[in-house]
Amino acid sequence: MPDIFPPTRMATHGSVMLMQHHRIGMITIRADLSDKATCARIKALTGHAVPKQRRITGGFDHGLAWMSPDELLLLCKPDEDTAALARKIDAGLDGHAMAVDVSDARAMICIAGKGAREVLAKGAPVDLSPDGFKQGDFRRTRIGQLAAAFWLEDAASESFCIIGFTSTSEFLFDWLCTAAKADSLPQFFQDS
Repeated sequence: MPDIFPPTRMATHGSVMLMQHHRIGMITIRADLSDKATCARIKALTGHAVPKQRRITGGFDHGLAWMSPDELLLLCKPDEDTAALARKIDAGLDGHAMAVDVSDARAMICIAGKGAREVLAKGAPVDLSPDGFKQGDFRRTRIGQLAAAFWLEDAASESFCIIGFTSTSEFLFDWLCTAAKADSLPQFFQDS
């Protein structure tokens, strides 16, 4: 499980560990992602190629995630000045494009361990089987009726990172803890 940022809250249920993080640097980039020149500019400004649909390049400590056909989310390095980086990216984009620091509006929860797929599958309408969801896959969806996005950070440790709104992050963390309670997992993916 990523431990680059100190968690603000932790819990363990069976073999599943949950860690809640606040103040993760995140920048929303809105641009025409079908334009090759714009994508080249974004790569030069962020250090990451624009990911394919429903993918993330990089990861927890510095990555670029596909959010929609005209939106990306940049996860910043722990020691990076996110506001300054957002201004730099915004200034480097042309046309109808923008970059905005959304760090205060978002929180991250990491869940890892045997059963993490099952916990997420209880609330997310996504095929989370090992064949259906692989490392680097990214989904913007809902978990327990809350808007969220998540990806498989590390397949070996079954480590997922979930991004949600700060205003609902406590509820989401509690929901995940409840969904991870001992003897509550259906074990669909245990033998995959």
